[in-house]
Amino acid sequence: MKKKRLHKIFAVIFLLLGFVALPASAESEHEPVNVKEIVFGHIGDSYEWHITTWGNTAIRIPLPVIVYSQTTGWHSFISSEFEENSGNYEGFSIAPAGSKYEGKIVEHDATGSEIRPFDISITKVTLSLLINTFLLAFIILGVARWYKKKQASTAAPGGFVGLMEMFIMMIHDDVIKSCVGPNYKKFAPYLLTAFFFIFINNIMGLIPFFPGGANVTGNIAITLVLALFTFVIVNVFGTRAYWKDIFWPDVPWWLKVPIPMMPVIELFGIFTKPFALMIRLFANMLAGHMAMLVLTCLIFISASMGPFMNTSLTIASVLFNIFMNLLELLVAFIQAYVFTMLSAVFIGLAQEEHHTQEESASDH
Repeated sequence: MKKKRLHKIFAVIFLLLGFVALPASAESEHEPVNVKEIVFGHIGDSYEWHITTWGNTAIRIPLPVIVYSQTTGWHSFISSEFEENSGNYEGFSIAPAGSKYEGKIVEHDATGSEIRPFDISITKVTLSLLINTFLLAFIILGVARWYKKKQASTAAPGGFVGLMEMFIMMIHDDVIKSCVGPNYKKFAPYLLTAFFFIFINNIMGLIPFFPGGANVTGNIAITLVLALFTFVIVNVFGTRAYWKDIFWPDVPWWLKVPIPMMPVIELFGIFTKPFALMIRLFANMLAGHMAMLVLTCLIFISASMGPFMNTSLTIASVLFNIFMNLLELLVAFIQAYVFTMLSAVFIGLAQEEHHTQEESASDH
């Protein structure tokens, strides 16, 4: 009884510290803990939002499924229909483990092969993205409303508005203005939006209960879109000097003709920069979530190793998880800051004024 009570106490501590609740099977002494299922179930996307498990009852939020089949047209229903209809509804099912489309909605052709319909369903990551975007808009508009009512004699803001002002001025002055150059005002809205979008999604991912806990910035599709925005802005607003440095860089002629070695390298660099942005944010946020979940699972994995080992590993797991949570709070800010700073640097390098300043400085 004491052993079970100890497990429950530490499980509550984990919930308060910011960890995802483990399935009921993880608490059983007779069933092995499926660490892979727990970890990948959290970091992956799904057509439902698992809140927690109460006894043997899983508490979930079914989400809307919206798919288009080339043979039967549009379909829309709630994801709980799959469970209520033995995993198959209106000719659609969720691909099982080991399938090419594992975890995704599929249909079958005449030969029985799995094919993917056009899928615009509201998944867990999509819903979290919408909630976090609404929350970000609510915060920013609330701060803007305070400044609209502010008069010249009004004292500097304090509390939450003051905190937001500190963040905005820090990113605006220390990152955007200094990295982009004279044309910074044109790009400040995007860069500020990118910073706060990434930051709030990072923070919400550390909250263990609904509507937090979704691994939005640890989803490579999200980081891909963010990196594409930077890629498009850099190259669309790039000046003649920027494109000249790519196709005819200032290097010895034999590096450009007859074999265009340097132009090819510079052209390749156009794509490696956004790729680095995408991978850096994705990998760091994904690794943090996985590390915390694996450390949490140590408690239940060690349950069959005897009271001494279980108690020792439980205490170690709690202490390491406290450290990891505090570290992830710092990482949430650093990753948003680094993404914004690198985007500002890439944009600044593509601006004509940036090159002009460097050339005038070298002349003097």
